Amino acid sequence: MTAIASTRAGLAGRPRIARRPVLLAGMGLAMLAIVVVAGVAAGSVFVPPGDTLAILAHRLLGLDIATTWTRAEETIVVDLRLPRVLTAMTVGAGLAVAGATFQGVLRNPLADPYVLGTASGAALGAAIAVLVPVRTVVLEFGLLHGLAFLGALGAVFLVYRFSRVGGHGQMTSLLLTGYAVGSLLAAGLALAMYLSGTGLRQIFAYLLGGFEAASWVRFATALPLVLGASALIIGRARALNGFLLGEEAAAHLGVNVRRERAILLGLASLATAAAVAVSGLIGFVGLVAPHVVRLAVGPNARLVLPLAALFGAILMVVADLAARLLGEIPVGVVTAVIGAPFFLALLRRTRAGYEL
Repeated sequence: MTAIASTRAGLAGRPRIARRPVLLAGMGLAMLAIVVVAGVAAGSVFVPPGDTLAILAHRLLGLDIATTWTRAEETIVVDLRLPRVLTAMTVGAGLAVAGATFQGVLRNPLADPYVLGTASGAALGAAIAVLVPVRTVVLEFGLLHGLAFLGALGAVFLVYRFSRVGGHGQMTSLLLTGYAVGSLLAAGLALAMYLSGTGLRQIFAYLLGGFEAASWVRFATALPLVLGASALIIGRARALNGFLLGEEAAAHLGVNVRRERAILLGLASLATAAAVAVSGLIGFVGLVAPHVVRLAVGPNARLVLPLAALFGAILMVVADLAARLLGEIPVGVVTAVIGAPFFLALLRRTRAGYEL
């Protein structure tokens, strides 16, 4: 009787488990809508949520709505805050998907989007741009953003090339090479900061991250790269699930380990590079969001990746809103305050034998 009862209980609980991702997605979308409206409405000039929604409906949907707001409020909502919030959403989603990808491919719960030296490469590129006496702007992106993007991708290329990752079981080589290349680039960054003089403040602003310079043009430039790379990663969720079982098991399941590993790491690095080129270095989002989702729905990449993107977007919008309300402090400071305690708790669980 006990076995029959437990079996019935398990069968009764299975639909509840199956519904959990749907409920989580519904809750996430509702939370995202709320924080987007709050992010657009709140600031040094508060625009009532009703007027905010009316302005968005009028400008974006073309609805004929009686005007209850001023022209200045409409400019603040549409031209200043909305592109900033949408950029924060895009960056948060991209970093979360990249973090989930690195954690899955490397089978390391502590991996984040910067594990292969992306942060050091982007920071060094930005610092070099400050030192170079050339000022050019293309699509509202200056030399700093361009060199940060190239530096991030270049760092990943060097790590992958020098690690000589070929067959199975060489992830340790990849991680150690990433650490070594990242340390070398960090030394170059320190030298650039020493030589920067009055440009030091600009370098620090990039290192701490933020969205105060967001615009529609920058958003439209970064969106295809981040969402395109994220969508391609989600489309390869089956291969990522195979990596969670180990490379040998993935190969037995028909996954071309070497090719899929290179593609997934490349796409995750592209999403990360595009994100940091827009926002600077913002940590912990790519670490926190995937783990929160994984604790709720399990390790299945088909569920983790889109839900991580959703909650990464929410976390970044909330962090940016908090940064604005606290006097335009760097967003990276806010995410560090949120993420550092989570990281310590995760490290403790990892030492106790926690696995993906």
